[in-house]
Amino acid sequence: MAIIGGIIKGVIDLTDNLSSVSNPVEEQKIVLKELLTSASDTNFGNRYAFKDILDSSNFQKEYALKVPYHDYDKISKEWWGEVVAGKENITWSGNPEYFALSSGTTGKKSKRIPVTDAMIASIKNAGIKQVLALSNFNLPTNFFEKEIMMLGSSTDLEERGVHQEGEISGISASNIPFWFKGYYKPGEAIAKIDDWDARVLEIAKQAKNWDIGALSGIPSWMELMLKKVIDYNNLDHIHQIWPNLTVYTSGGVAFDPYEKSFNALLGKPIQVIDTYLASEGFIAFQSRPETSAMKLITDNGIYFEFVPFKPEYINQDGSLTNNAPSYTLDEVVLQQDYVLIISTVAGAWRYIIGDTIQFTDVERAEIKITGRTKFFLNTVGSQLSVNKLNDALKSLEADFNLKIPEYTLCAKRYDDGFYHTWYLGCDTPINEEKVAKALDNYLKSANKNYDVARSKALKGVKVHMTNPKIFTEWSGANKKKGGQVKMERVMGEERFAEWESFVKEAV
Repeated sequence: MAIIGGIIKGVIDLTDNLSSVSNPVEEQKIVLKELLTSASDTNFGNRYAFKDILDSSNFQKEYALKVPYHDYDKISKEWWGEVVAGKENITWSGNPEYFALSSGTTGKKSKRIPVTDAMIASIKNAGIKQVLALSNFNLPTNFFEKEIMMLGSSTDLEERGVHQEGEISGISASNIPFWFKGYYKPGEAIAKIDDWDARVLEIAKQAKNWDIGALSGIPSWMELMLKKVIDYNNLDHIHQIWPNLTVYTSGGVAFDPYEKSFNALLGKPIQVIDTYLASEGFIAFQSRPETSAMKLITDNGIYFEFVPFKPEYINQDGSLTNNAPSYTLDEVVLQQDYVLIISTVAGAWRYIIGDTIQFTDVERAEIKITGRTKFFLNTVGSQLSVNKLNDALKSLEADFNLKIPEYTLCAKRYDDGFYHTWYLGCDTPINEEKVAKALDNYLKSANKNYDVARSKALKGVKVHMTNPKIFTEWSGANKKKGGQVKMERVMGEERFAEWESFVKEAV
């Protein structure tokens, strides 16, 4: 009998049953008040008169009126540069010990995002909330005795003056609670290996010694790790070495494009649970099995605002116009894409995180990520979000019996006009013109804006099938393998020219 697992599961069930029903709208008011109070004596709080905002009869509206939107470039230039330089009380009290390095996608230039003690506590608290939510899933008792493989970036953080820096997954893993270390794999020694290929090889060598019940990490890198374990140990599927693997906690990007290729590595179905952990904080997680949507964490040091994702509010670089309206949680509606704005215990204020979301359940504050503000394909009026592009890829996989875990595209200008030029990562030989025609037909039927664009400036679709490994090599060449590195789904023409040159040399 799994005695320890039974005890843990019992505690989780009891804690969940004793938890009061949350009120996300009221929780958000409390969070904003706490944020403004905590930062009222910082340089930022003094500049924007946080104390006056708190005295307002409607401090949420007053906050939105007085404090401007900030993308990374703006807040870094005006505020975080001083934080990086070691100055205290700039946007949050004190000076953080950590900075999260993030390029979001495979860009070469890393952003430095403050990670305060309060943010580390927030991330830990969110992790506990997610564990407690497992009581909603029908998991076997012995699952709670199994080990958890957390595949992120290296925990061997770089020293930068009095600070340490690395990707948020590495910072989080280096701050795991002592009681969790017995469950955590690949363990501290392997997790510190900086070279991705060397780290994954060591995981493959040690895999037979572990009883993994859950996986956690970005899908593209998780797939590569699983393939390495399978190949190194001469297996047919991963369940031959980890028979108790039951849960995969996905995060960072939409799982849909990877679903088919990921499932091909399994010996039996497992529960996939989506999470939304960004460099700026732990934002949401899937809390129940009836939906793949994620619940915003509304009582944990992050205040959310939502700007309608409409062309008139979005600048070419993905930033927001000054007159873009923001809405609070009690003002949002279903079936509307919103640009997500956050204010946090790390000193981010009305910060444009770069993601677009849509509410699937307003009362529960459940969302799905629909894309990136910079990955919105609207060069010729087609208005395609990443979510719609992913749907198109799933349609291709079903129609042609393909696995397409990776893709990128560009609205590229040719002599006769614009074409949506796609590169699809796929191992199966197939006629590219047939795929292009099916892709074009799906998008015309599924999206009226695309259909209108096809009758005007958008001349058609071009498809190039390429080895999925090239996408991994591109990531490695541009930044680093593993961790939080994600593939650009939509590129501008200049970046796309670099990509096409890279593919040509790699083939």
